[in-house]
Amino acid sequence: MSGALILTLVLAALVGLALGTLGGGGSILTVPLLTYVAGMPPKEAIAASLLVVGVTSVASLVVHARGRRVRWRTGLIFGAAGMVGAFVGGLLGGQLPGTVLMIAFALMMIATATAMVLKRPGRGDTPSATEDAAPDGGHRLPLVRTVVDGIVVGLITGVVGAGGGFLIVPALVLLGGLSMPVAVGTSLLVIAMKSFAGLAGYLTTVTLDWPVVSAVTTIAVIGALVGAKLSGRIPAESLQKGFGVFVLLAGALVLGIELPPVGTAVVAALAVLVTTAVLICWSTTINCPFRRGRPSPS
Repeated sequence: MSGALILTLVLAALVGLALGTLGGGGSILTVPLLTYVAGMPPKEAIAASLLVVGVTSVASLVVHARGRRVRWRTGLIFGAAGMVGAFVGGLLGGQLPGTVLMIAFALMMIATATAMVLKRPGRGDTPSATEDAAPDGGHRLPLVRTVVDGIVVGLITGVVGAGGGFLIVPALVLLGGLSMPVAVGTSLLVIAMKSFAGLAGYLTTVTLDWPVVSAVTTIAVIGALVGAKLSGRIPAESLQKGFGVFVLLAGALVLGIELPPVGTAVVAALAVLVTTAVLICWSTTINCPFRRGRPSPS
């Protein structure tokens, strides 16, 4: 077994851990992993990531379902709409140049990372006993908006192989008033449905290295099962924001690799500035949008 494959499998466990814990982040990490570590072409890496994330989401979904943290009706409606968008996105993505896909992917990483870091806690962040006890009842689902949002998120997921969980979870919190734990569990159902639909679109033009993809999927599933067990035990806000900073840096790195030298320098400088600002804000007692529960010094 080569060193690159061993490193790929180790990092795949972290991908599964993130997906099981946060209900997202799998594709954001899987595509760069398969492209730069495993050495797959961008289109193949995106297609493979959809398979890895789809299977891993199903495994993690089982654990969340046992904990009654899944809204099946909401997830199925959102997921069905997302499958349509993801299949079309997969068809479109298979026709685009690899460099364009990776640049689009890097921009998606930066956008979702920024949303994760800046997201303030809302009413959906505190679980409700009633909600957890009755995962499918007690809320009115805005059907048209759910379908439209599902198609848009699915289209993005299908084209660049990312943007699933970190777009789905906030949408579920806002649309259905779900708590973060329940939104995370429900998002895994949606992610699985959209991932398999996007994969179907990509497989019309891409062939996968099945032995490598199967090994990565197996390790990611193990990580996801561990992550699902940890979900709810780790402070969601701290984990989300810390992961957001990591994804921001990873997105800047991918963008720097794909852009000319001048673009690389600009991206690197911006990444350093943004990350430094976030870390300084966390480490002080200043009341800023990245912190919660810290009053401004008087």
